[in-house]
Amino acid sequence: MRAVKEALHVSKAPSTIVCREDEQRRVFEFVKGCLDQQKAGSLYICGCPGTGNSLSMEKVVQRVGDWSKQAGLPPVDTLSVNCTSLTKTTDIFSKVLEIAEPLKKDDCYSSPLHHLQSLFSQKQESSSRMMLIIADEMDFLITKDRGVLHDLFMLTTLPFSRCILIGVANAIDLADRFLPKLKSLNCKPVVITFRAYSKDQILRILHERLMVLPYVAFQSNALELCARKVAAASGDMRKALSVCRSALQILESDIRGLPGPESQGPTPADPVVRIDHMATALSKTFKSPVVDTIQSLPQHQQIIICSAAKAFRGTKKDATIGEGILKFGQARRDKVKRVSLRVDESDITFSLQVNSLLLLLLIRNT
Repeated sequence: MRAVKEALHVSKAPSTIVCREDEQRRVFEFVKGCLDQQKAGSLYICGCPGTGNSLSMEKVVQRVGDWSKQAGLPPVDTLSVNCTSLTKTTDIFSKVLEIAEPLKKDDCYSSPLHHLQSLFSQKQESSSRMMLIIADEMDFLITKDRGVLHDLFMLTTLPFSRCILIGVANAIDLADRFLPKLKSLNCKPVVITFRAYSKDQILRILHERLMVLPYVAFQSNALELCARKVAAASGDMRKALSVCRSALQILESDIRGLPGPESQGPTPADPVVRIDHMATALSKTFKSPVVDTIQSLPQHQQIIICSAAKAFRGTKKDATIGEGILKFGQARRDKVKRVSLRVDESDITFSLQVNSLLLLLLIRNT
């Protein structure tokens, strides 16, 4: 159990990052192009939490170091900073200055930003090395006038700049908010988006983490259930890992014979996480009033809801009015009243997975 939990822990960095090969290649090619030409540049990476952007940057930095060494180029001075750790937003310039001028202390400049602007505006020694700056959680640098963000990107446009800036942020709309201004300042970065993980991608990543273990810890349908639900909800890989670890804890309760709502009954001779363990873990993570309502219905009413989901599959849902899960249209006679669902089919599927695998097979049957 301990080994499985460690393999699924979010802090456990895998040796290879699958399902992000294309994004990593694009970032690496951008940095490689800047180094080849000894030219500054900027790149903006956006993606929802848990989509692998921060972890991918660690792998890109390693690859850049290996490539520059093989190519006989000078080492790249690398600064990786999580912007949430900064006391003030302007501290980012102090961090950059420590890399650009590590041994020089000059009090003639009014600020670290002023010092950097002066440094990159004049020709430097030929031995000066390129700098790779990765600003993670960059949305924390946003001020009222967005001045810090603009000044940071503008460092890459100065005539003798050595900065390759990669900004990483979870806010998808951040690019829309600040890119127009950067374009007007002639420092618009290249943009790469890390999309939310799909069901197949989440499943592949889970298998990659578990394949190093010499035993089977999860039933395949349990992992698929986790992947489907997380992909539909957010595509956050960290959430999928958390759900799997929670399902393991429920299995542990079964093994130890602990009483309580998490116990799922008798323990098999070869215990693995089953679909009912996973469904309970998902229910704890993605709690919603709709799911609670469907799970509390008598089984005959659940069958009706299940049948309705199959009947209305592929049709557009009507607007919600009144109370209840089904919506009845207006008509003089009951037989000709039109009926439609007022809830999402995925909520019905998820709710019934917890209570009955038979109902799950019914709703999926075509």
